[in-house]
Amino acid sequence: MLTIHTADLLVTGTGTATGTGTGTATGTAPLPGGAVLVEGDRIAGVGPYEELAAAYPHARARRWPGVLTPGLLVRGGDELLERTYYPDDPYEITELGAEPISGPEALAGLKLTEPRWGNSARRGTQKLLARGVVAVTGRFTSPAVRTAVVRSGLTILPPAPYEGPASLNPLAGRDTAEQAFYGTLEPGAPARFAAFAVAGPAELLEQGPATCVATVIGGRLLHRRR
Repeated sequence: MLTIHTADLLVTGTGTATGTGTGTATGTAPLPGGAVLVEGDRIAGVGPYEELAAAYPHARARRWPGVLTPGLLVRGGDELLERTYYPDDPYEITELGAEPISGPEALAGLKLTEPRWGNSARRGTQKLLARGVVAVTGRFTSPAVRTAVVRSGLTILPPAPYEGPASLNPLAGRDTAEQAFYGTLEPGAPARFAAFAVAGPAELLEQGPATCVATVIGGRLLHRRR
């Protein structure tokens, strides 16, 4: 099925050094009312919504508020998912609290099994998808955690040099939002992108990825804000 995703503003990331999380604010200018045509797990077309809708009248349309951009890359995914525990809501919240738990002593006290680590990683990947993340860097040694990451749809990339603590916020430590883009939105590229309820990349950097309203990976809508 063909699907057209459109937003108030489309930022394709084309021309930036994306794929490594070191993009710059160069490349194709943002397109007001722009859209991405998705067929299967690939992008089949990019352009003004009116043009794509006229050319493909039977395509399903999904309209998002704000800006449509490439999905985001988060660094230190192994730290976030293999060395941080996310309590199960509501079953563990009363005992453990709602905040993620990290640190050797705190984790040792939980006496975590491999299945519990896998379940925690699944909750962690949901938090990442809800922030527009489509890729993570890291070296995963736990089979249960790696399986959870792969099944989530997130792309796993090799560890990358990064000075600073791992954060669920892929924009942490970035000078521009474009630096966190992974991939580009152009015909033939994988259909992975996110929509944020902000006016543009500068506002995204200021307000953060919690403004994410939708995350698409492999052409599938894996997160949608309710």
